[in-house]
Amino acid sequence: MARRRRFCLPEVPLHVVQRGNNRQMCFFRYEDRQVYLSCLSEYARETGCALHAYVLMSNHVHLLLTPRDADSVSRFMKRVGQRYVQYVNRTQGRSGGLWEGRFRSCLVEEERYLLNCYRYIELNPVRAGMVSRPEDYPWSSHVANIGKHPDPLLDPHPLYLELGREVSARQEAYRALFQQELSAESLEQIRAATHGNRVLGTEAFQDQVDARLTKRAGRTRQRRAGRRKTGV
Repeated sequence: MARRRRFCLPEVPLHVVQRGNNRQMCFFRYEDRQVYLSCLSEYARETGCALHAYVLMSNHVHLLLTPRDADSVSRFMKRVGQRYVQYVNRTQGRSGGLWEGRFRSCLVEEERYLLNCYRYIELNPVRAGMVSRPEDYPWSSHVANIGKHPDPLLDPHPLYLELGREVSARQEAYRALFQQELSAESLEQIRAATHGNRVLGTEAFQDQVDARLTKRAGRTRQRRAGRRKTGV
């Protein structure tokens, strides 16, 4: 069966999930998560990915980011994955792959779905029964987004910044978003879109994505057709 194509567009937010192979653990020690976050920090800047939210679970990770270029996310995930696997294999005395192959992702419509993706990601440890409040989980962006601890890894999305003119008001407004759990409908929408590498948004947003992808594909075909032939 052919793999479903992943879509990525410059300056359009993307929710990314990467799991350990066969859902096995990918973080074994306290230091492992520190190393992974260090990899995120290094390669996000290098590949042009603005990271807005994240959570590191025991056997998978969730990231919410906005790429600068169409190939930014692919390059970012490849470099992070390779560097981290090398580290794990060395420290754990193992060999071979760690990840479940290709990461899954979905383009996210900003106005209606972006803040829900923030909540979906940072509430993951609560849904898993690991903590009762998202701020009690140390390996996510939530403690930074509510202002408890700064996190230089994060690049706040404009919609997050619009929650309040003052920093304290913004953080309080963000905290208030977590007073209620996401609806079952919202959970299913995000999961289905991410698992299927689809678009998370309205039909109008889907049409905008389709138009941009068609335009980009047309430019790519023109470049290929315009290449000069060499030899005979």
